[in-house]
Order: sequence, then structure tokens, then C-alpha cells
Amino acid sequence: MNFKKVNNIVGWLVTLIACSTYILTAEAGGSLWDCGEFVSSCFKLQIPHPPGAPMFVLIGRFFIVLFGNDPLTAAKAVNIMSALASGFTILFLFWTITHFARRIVHTDLTKELTSTQLISIMGAGIVGALAYTFSDSFWYSAVEGEVYALSSFFTALVFWAILKWEHEADQKGADRWIVFIFFMMGLSIGVHLLNLLTIPAIVMVYFLRKKDTFDYILVRKYFIRLTAIGGVVGFIGALVAANAEATSNVPMDGTIAGLVLLGTLIGIGLLYAVEAIDSKKKAYYGGMYIFFLIGCIITGVVQVGVIQYSIKMAGAFDRYFVNGMNLPYFSGFTFFFILLAVLIWFGLKIAAQKSWHFLRLGLWCFSFMLIGYSTYLTTMIRSSANPSVDMYNVDNPMSLVGYLGREQYGDFPILYGQKFTAQPRDTKETGTKYQKSKDGYSEIGKDFKYLYSAEEKMVFPRVWDASNDQSHADYYANFLGIGKNRDGSYDREPTQFDNIHFLFGYQINFMYFRYFMWNFSGKQNDVQGTYQGNIRDGNWITGINFIDNMRLGEQSKLPDSLKLNKAHNKLFALPFILGLIGLFYHFKKKGGDAFVNFLLFFFTGFAIVIYLNQAGNQPRERDYAYVGSFYAFAVWIGLGVLQIKDWLAKVAGANIAPTLATTVCLLAVPAIMAQQEWDDHDRSKKVIARDLAKDYLESCAPNAILFTFGDNDTYPLWYAQEVEGIRPDIRVINSSLLGIDWYINQLRYKVNQSDAIDVIWSADQIEGRKRDYVPYQANVKFPDNAYYDLYDVMKNYVGVDKPEYMDNSRGEPINTFPVKKVSIPVDKDAVLKNGTVNATDSVLSELRFDISKDRLFKNDLAVLNIIAANKWKRPIYFTSQYQVGLGFEKNLRMDGLTYRLVPVDNNAVPVSGEAPFVNTEWAYTKMMKTFASGNADLPGVYFDEENKRHLNGIRDAYTDLAFDLINRGRKEDAKATLQKVDKMLLEENFAYGQVSRGNFYNRTALRFLSACYAADDKALAAKVLKGLKKDLDQQQDYYVSLGSGSEKIDRKEYDKLMREYVMRYNSARTRQDQVNADAMLDSKLTAGNQQNMLNDIRMSYSMMVELEQMEQAYSAPKVTSPETAIKDSTPIRR
Repeated sequence: MNFKKVNNIVGWLVTLIACSTYILTAEAGGSLWDCGEFVSSCFKLQIPHPPGAPMFVLIGRFFIVLFGNDPLTAAKAVNIMSALASGFTILFLFWTITHFARRIVHTDLTKELTSTQLISIMGAGIVGALAYTFSDSFWYSAVEGEVYALSSFFTALVFWAILKWEHEADQKGADRWIVFIFFMMGLSIGVHLLNLLTIPAIVMVYFLRKKDTFDYILVRKYFIRLTAIGGVVGFIGALVAANAEATSNVPMDGTIAGLVLLGTLIGIGLLYAVEAIDSKKKAYYGGMYIFFLIGCIITGVVQVGVIQYSIKMAGAFDRYFVNGMNLPYFSGFTFFFILLAVLIWFGLKIAAQKSWHFLRLGLWCFSFMLIGYSTYLTTMIRSSANPSVDMYNVDNPMSLVGYLGREQYGDFPILYGQKFTAQPRDTKETGTKYQKSKDGYSEIGKDFKYLYSAEEKMVFPRVWDASNDQSHADYYANFLGIGKNRDGSYDREPTQFDNIHFLFGYQINFMYFRYFMWNFSGKQNDVQGTYQGNIRDGNWITGINFIDNMRLGEQSKLPDSLKLNKAHNKLFALPFILGLIGLFYHFKKKGGDAFVNFLLFFFTGFAIVIYLNQAGNQPRERDYAYVGSFYAFAVWIGLGVLQIKDWLAKVAGANIAPTLATTVCLLAVPAIMAQQEWDDHDRSKKVIARDLAKDYLESCAPNAILFTFGDNDTYPLWYAQEVEGIRPDIRVINSSLLGIDWYINQLRYKVNQSDAIDVIWSADQIEGRKRDYVPYQANVKFPDNAYYDLYDVMKNYVGVDKPEYMDNSRGEPINTFPVKKVSIPVDKDAVLKNGTVNATDSVLSELRFDISKDRLFKNDLAVLNIIAANKWKRPIYFTSQYQVGLGFEKNLRMDGLTYRLVPVDNNAVPVSGEAPFVNTEWAYTKMMKTFASGNADLPGVYFDEENKRHLNGIRDAYTDLAFDLINRGRKEDAKATLQKVDKMLLEENFAYGQVSRGNFYNRTALRFLSACYAADDKALAAKVLKGLKKDLDQQQDYYVSLGSGSEKIDRKEYDKLMREYVMRYNSARTRQDQVNADAMLDSKLTAGNQQNMLNDIRMSYSMMVELEQMEQAYSAPKVTSPETAIKDSTPIRR
């Protein structure tokens, strides 16, 4: 039968299934995380965060135009782009599987394929491709406007293309496929760098196909010589670098040089070891080893040489042409690439004359990779137009260098570096920073790095991040059992054993293998797993009771909110088992092909784990980073069908076995995956990101300045403003980005309908490292018993470089701030007139606050400058009242989902119970008339944990408003408020009682219940009470079930123990009494799984007691004051 025709027809049918699936389940609008930024960038051809994605932006723009260039369909257009890219990824996966399967099945190339052989090959392709179609992580990326779907398409394309070359390698012009591959790689750089990790597999395919043309003895000789020479040169270079890095405080550290020498010896030694595997196949195994290393080297050369150093050199040329020769910007950049093109032309000419095939092929590949890479020219062109979203201000070659190098994110060690307990002993300049200015490229400071003593460093550091901004250092310590001293230091340093333990226990097991098994074994739920040992949240399962119960405790005892979680997917490990069967079968039948696929699997999985070197406490699950690895495993799932076919042939006969194997595997793997995964991947009705952004923006008064703090309160707002044109009068300012000079400088210009913002200091005063941080240093001229004008302090003290205002104790002069007590003058008539305050407010003559930090970073300084310079002219808002941390939080008044800074005497506001500081009329109008909830009011819409976190924020805001209304005697309005949000958030979509990290959602629901009682809404209170009671009670049953051994207790004993604990903890007079209560509980709940869940056990039972107290207080006839009941129901607070 005609293999090519059947292969094409079946492949396109499978692709149709995949595309249909993804289009049907694609998110209705923009998604959370980076999606809002990317859709905004596509809509107006703007500049997303480093290292950028110009190819993604251009293709996204094409799809937006294809959908009518309509703001209301722009997000859907980009989502469909991802859906189609993912569908075509499945096409190339299918063709990849059938290529490998054909090489196994079609052993006699002199004969045509039989029908049974063809069915076997097609069956393998169908099962493997559809298994990946319905896999958890890939499907997640396929239905949203992010870069990972398009990146997967390029990965699948280039891997298929090298197999296409392999099939045609003996034909004339076959090498055009290799040139095509590098062109696609160049284009893929403009989407994501993951595609480069296919290079080792591509090189291995080339070797295996051409191995008979290589003179192994010659290759081996040059490998050993070049490795030895490279090792010696690297050793000397490392010693020179180490000597140059040494200072009076940090002696020379020759460890890197030693590692280079050791690596050289191991590299050569492994060659001999590999050759010894089979002396008859010495050239085969030795060649595979040598070309494996060549593939790794090419990957590094492309990553560092092509992507980074080509631009660095072009930038250096441009700096010389502009500064040294007074030529225009881009003149040196252009000259460099013209010179490079001339050199390539000469190289091609010489290669042709000398018949140097590999040089010729290499130069063509390099050339076409650069052509593909040239999409980054559009980044500089568009940045020059100063668009609204202009991350890093990449309008010149020197900025492009930092943009591609992700300089704003910092660096991390991989081979050798500091332990997380290390303290910097010195600093070392590593280069000069330049920035485009009126007169050329001006020097804006020096790059530097911290130096550590050799005793505080380790080889292959996995526990390296001393930063505790996201609790990374504390996470290491908790994971490794390292305690803290009273002064905040750690009681010991991590050992190399600890280091390896963290690599395997956290980075590989928890942050890779857990995700791998989600896709091919099953997923427990969508609650984010934050630490190993938490057997309740986000683990992998099989769906086979005795296995899951043995690993994770009695799964039938889990609360319904977890058992009925839509992400509770039981795959019975069938995809995993079939993949393992296929893996062993592949190595048995075609070891070389299997090794090629293994390289793809390894480099897009474990190699990424090693490179990312992730610290603990990640803000989100990271499974999307490893989909390339899951793609390679799907190949083996497909090939597993062939082994099943062989087994069935012995029982059912050779003729029926291919059809039977395909049918059985299709039903056992893709069909079950589709059935289990569909409901938690269907986003076709969800619009939470857009509605959330609208709620934030509509909470603000006209012409506001809105400070945000993270991805999900920033990027959706950019989308709403830039694409749909919602509230373009508001200036959204991300507080994290305020730590970078280019972002502050962008505030000086009008954006959309938002006027420029005064930041007090000039561009020169914040350039580079200037005022990156400013420490508090008391000055006797400014007594600490008075308050000082904030504007005057920032402009005339912090903004002045007088020696007497500087701190010189750190080796270089650093600006300081002399006082913590500051004030902002208030013109009462003006703030009443412009609506900053209400007529009924008790307006302050000046807003006083105490800065709560000893050291202010550039973003803190920028926030204070904007507030001081604003002088109450524009409304200033924050998306959170808890993340500011500058001392004025008590003057942030809730206007909906945002908090407005107001010069109002908060102490004069009559507040009782849980009533917060609310701008009542404004918030009530906005929340009752304009707020939306992402279609959470429609039945059957799935919201994952991050979505729920924002739905919880909406519920919490309505609860705050209700308490405020109750406090003002407006019970009916409070009741209407509570009933409004109850209808906005259907209980089937966002239950009142449900498990979450730290029982955060139940905590909000408990406050909501309290408001229902206080508003006298008995029906709604009963509804909430029922949901909360059920979940908290089921949680206790689950925690009891975790007990084991002779000391296992029943529910009655458990309740007695927990009530004693809550009583002791709540009646504690000192912190030591609380510690003693904790120790008592620890000594009673001794089972390992209970120990791992102790914090959740404490919290959930405390809430259950509080719930009982609240129910009793409001059901008792004598209770007339809701505030009394609220005060009596005191939970454990930590």
C-alpha cells in the first residue's frame, strides 16, 4: 500500500481532531500570567518582557488582523493561534512516530509494506499523537495566548525535519533540510529558546546516518587532542580569571580551574569507557559519545555565541561608531553584520574551492539562523516609536544586549557558586554599563558581582539563593532541616549531601517528575503543591487505590472539594506504562533511534531542571517548561503499540493483532485521557482575566495612578487598556519594575489618555545603579521627634549628592535618607473639590506616616516620589493594602478592588467588628453596577486555583463592603451586597467550603458567613454554613485517617485532643505558652503524614471551632450585637 498517501491522510485526520479539541476549549478571552502582556504586544506590535518574542508578536498580529482587527476578538485570535500551532505540533509528532515505527516494522526494504504493517505503523502514530493531544500540560498551553504552544510547534517541526533529512540523506540536495532546520531555529529564538535543546538530538541523527562516512580513528584522534588542548587552555584561563577576581578580602579560588582539568580527564576517560562496552562496536559507541559532546558544544555556541555575543559585538561596534566616530545610531550595528556577511561569503567561497563540505554546511546553517534571528530588528524598530508597553526600552543595540541577556532578572550559578547561607565578602566590577543619551552612549555605572569565600561555595550549587523576598532561603532550610538562630542566621551550612538531596528531592522529583506523572499517570487536584511531604495538594496519582493510599494516605477520605475537583484525573498510569513499554521496545529494536529520542527527552526535561536551578516556593506550577520532554515520551507511547501488537499476535494471530492492539491502546490511553482531562481544560466560557482587570480599573476615579504588584494584577490591566480600551485614563504602574531606570523614565511621558507623571528626580539622578537603594542614616540636624515634608526630603536631601548627606562606609558614597517621620501637606479645599475626599470626611491638614523600612530600594523611592510630587492632584491607588510596606497603609481606603490613598483621619471613622475603611457610596455603586466575575455565574465553568484566588479576592471585597454597610446601619444594602456576590460566584464554580493552601478560601468564607449573620440574611447564612461545615468536618476525618501504627487515634479522641490544643493556644499569655501548645500537639500526632500536615491540621480545626462558636452566638436569642459574636469567635492567628 502507498505509505506516503496513507501517512498524510491519517496524519491530517489526527491533526483535525487536535485542532478541533483546542479550538473548542480555547479560552474565551485573555488569560492570566503573561498572556495579557503578550496579547497587548501582538495587538499594537509592542515589546514584551525580556528576552522578548518578536516572532510570536508578528504571527499574533497576523491572526488578530485575520480575525478582523477587532479589540473584542484579539485575545481569542491569539488563543486560536496557539490552538492551531498545537494542532500542527501533533501533526509533526504523528509523522515522527510513524517514521520511527516504519524503521522498526519495515525491515525488508525490497518489499512493499503489507496492510498489517501499515495498520501497525498508523496505530502507533495515532495512539502516541492523541495521547500527547490530551496530556495535561500541553493542553493547558494550547488554549491560551502564551509562547509555549508556538515554541512546541517549532520543536516538533525541527525534530521531524531532521528525520526527513535522514530519510533523504543519500539524495542530492538533502542538506537543504539541515539548513531549513537552522532557519527554523533562528525564527524560534523569536518565540522561545527551548527549541535550541533539540540540537544534540539533531547532531546524533546526523552521525547515525553518516557514521559510515566518518574515519573514526581520525575523529577520535582529533577529539582527544582538541579536548586535551582545550582543557589545558581552559585550566590556564580559569586560573587567570580566578587571580583577576581575587581581592584583599577574598583570596584566589582555583576550584573552577580544577573542575576544568577534572572535566577534561573525565571527558577523555569516558571515551575509553564507552568504547569498552563492545570492542566490536568501538567506532559506533565511541562515535555516539563524541557526537553527543559535539551536539552539546554546538548548543552552547548557539546559545552564547550566536544569540548573545553576536549582538554584544554588534553593540560594541555601534558604541565605537557613535562615540568614537560621531556616526548615527545603528551605523556600527549595521557595519558589523555587513562585515559578518562578507566574511561568510569568503568562507563559502573557500569551502567551495577546497571542497570543505562541513564548513560550507556550517556557514549556510549559521547564515540562515541569523536571518531567522533577525526578527529582533522589529523589536528595536517598534521600541523607537515608544509604545505603551515597551519593556526594557530596546530602541538601540546596546539595550538589545541587556534585553537578550535578561539582565534585569540577575544571574545564578550552575557549575560552582555560593551556598544560600553565604555572606558576600567583597564585590568585583565585571564591566561597564552604557545607555543611549543625547550625545551618544553614556557610561551609567559598572556591572559588579558579589564575591564569596571558597569555604562558603560548593560545586554544582543547588541551594544557592540567599534572597528571602520569596522565602527562597527559608525554603531551603526547611527542606533540609536547617534551623534558625535567634539572630535570624541559620544554625548550620548546607553540606554537599544536602545539595544533592535538594536536587533529587525537590528539583527533579517535585518540580519535574511530579509534573511528568501528572501527564501520564494522573493528577490529584489543582491545588498548588508548595512543598514535598504535603500529601494532599497537587500530587501525582494513579487512580489505583492501593498504590495511591500507600503513597498519599487514604484517598477516599479526602474532602469532597478535592475528590470532586475537576483536575482530579485518574489515568491509571496506563500512558506511563505504555510509554515504558515503548521505550524498552525502541531500544531493543532500534537502539540508535531510541537514543536520539532519549536525547530530546533528556535535554528538554532533566537538562532544563539543571539549568533553571529553581529555588523553592515558586509562585506557580512550572510544568509548562517541560512539555518538550513529554513530547518525546509520547513517541514511546506510540511505539508501545507495536510491542502490544507483537504480544497479541501470539494469541490472536498476526492479521488481527495490529487492529486489536491499536483499538485496545486507543481506548486505554487517549480515550481515557480525553475523558478525564476535558473538564479541567475547557476554558471556552472563562473570561476571568478581562473581568478582573475591568473590576480593578473601574474601581478607580478618573485620571488615577494605580500601583500594582504582580503579574496577575498588571498584565490583565495592560490588556484591558491597550486592547479593549477600558479606562485608558489610568496610569498602571508595576511596583517591581519601578526598580529599573528605564521604567521610571517612561512615566515622564503621556501614555494613552494618562498624562506624564512627576518623579521628582531627573533621568541622570536614577541612571544605572544610582539610588538603587538608600539606607536610613540619622542626621542630628533632623531631630526624630518631628515630621518632615516628604517632597522636601526626597528632592533636597535624598536627591542631592552632598558628601554630608552620603554614607561612605560601604566603599563608595551612597545616598541616604535622614528621617522616617514624613508628611504630605493637604489643601483641604483642593482635595474636597477634586474628589480625593468626601464632604463627610474628617480631612487632615497633613498626612503623616512613619516609613517602616531601614533601607529603601529604587522602587520604594519611586513610589514615595510620585506620591510626594502628586500633591493630591491625581487619585493614587494600590491593588493591595498589604504589599506596600511604606507606612501609610492605614490611609488606604477601599474603593472596590483598589485602595485609594486619602488624607482622612482614619481614627475618626466609626468602625466596629470587622468593618474596614471603605469609601462606602463609591464602592457600593461600582460593585453593585459594574463588577463582573469572569462568567463564574454560569454553570459548569472551570476555574483553577489561580483563578479561584482572584474570585476569592472578589468575595472578600464584597464582604468588606457588607461589614461597612452593617456598621453604618444599612443592613438591607449589606444583604443585597452579599446576595449579589453569591449570584456572581455560583457555589458549583467556587464553593464556600473547599480545601486551599492555608485554608485561605475557607477563611474568607467564614468572614462572609459572619457578614451574613450580621446582615440577618438567614437563608444565605445557612447555605454558607452548610458548605463550610461539610468541608471542615471532612478535613478532620481526612487528617484522622493519616494516623498509623499503635498510636493511631479515632475521631473522638482526635476532637478531644484538638479542642484541648485550641483552648491552650488561645488562652496562652506568652509566645512560649503557644510553643508549648504546639509541642503538645506534635507529641500526640506522630504519624509521618500527620506531621507533614500539622500546620493545616491546626488551622482547619481552629476554624471549625470558630465556626461552631459563631453558629452558637448567632443562634442564641440573647445575642443582639453582631460585633460581640465576632469578637468572641477568635481563631488561632499566626
